[in-house]
Amino acid sequence: MAKKISYFVTAAIILGLVIAYFTYPPFGDFINESWDILLSKDEERIRDYFKSFGFWGPIAIVILMILQIFLVIFPSWLPMIVAVLAYGFIGGVLISVVGVFLASSLGYAIGRLLGEDNLAKVLGKKKNKKVNNMVEEYGFWAIALFRVSPFLSNDAISIIAGMLTMGYRKFILATLTGITPLAIAIGYFAEDPDTLKNGLYWIGGAGLVGYGIYVYVDYTNRKKQK
Repeated sequence: MAKKISYFVTAAIILGLVIAYFTYPPFGDFINESWDILLSKDEERIRDYFKSFGFWGPIAIVILMILQIFLVIFPSWLPMIVAVLAYGFIGGVLISVVGVFLASSLGYAIGRLLGEDNLAKVLGKKKNKKVNNMVEEYGFWAIALFRVSPFLSNDAISIIAGMLTMGYRKFILATLTGITPLAIAIGYFAEDPDTLKNGLYWIGGAGLVGYGIYVYVDYTNRKKQK
């Protein structure tokens, strides 16, 4: 019963956001205007825009982070930079972590709604079994890597984790493990675009190398034991 309720709530949220965008002009205007301002790269304009919402400013940023699930070309780290520019280091990091927590939970729920059968149809039964085994063995750190690397698809990994029925607690803990250092790094470097860009590359690269070493060492140890 609880499972069916969670599916219903997830579908209702998705449908509600889509309907609101096309039928409720203020909401549609907010999304369109926010999009234009975010892409302007004008830091002062971005900061002033979200601060103009007052109490609702942080909520507006979180909503954008949730909607980013459906906007593939929209960088997942951009709202995090906005949060820091508008509300400072501590406020920006907190908003970023909360936003990713909610967006990831929704993505995971969408994956559960779609189900593992649909993933098996796309990958095939053999590949699906291999992916399942990898998630079982390396899933926690794989998700943490996707979170800490700003150039990997955070939304895709949330949906896939849900489709593979990975435990939610394990999934969300891995998400927080990866996103927290990324949010802190973005908060620290956000005011210097050049430094931030280089920092994001270093963070993503270091995370990928670290994960590769971890998988290689673990695989070697397993092979020796066999």
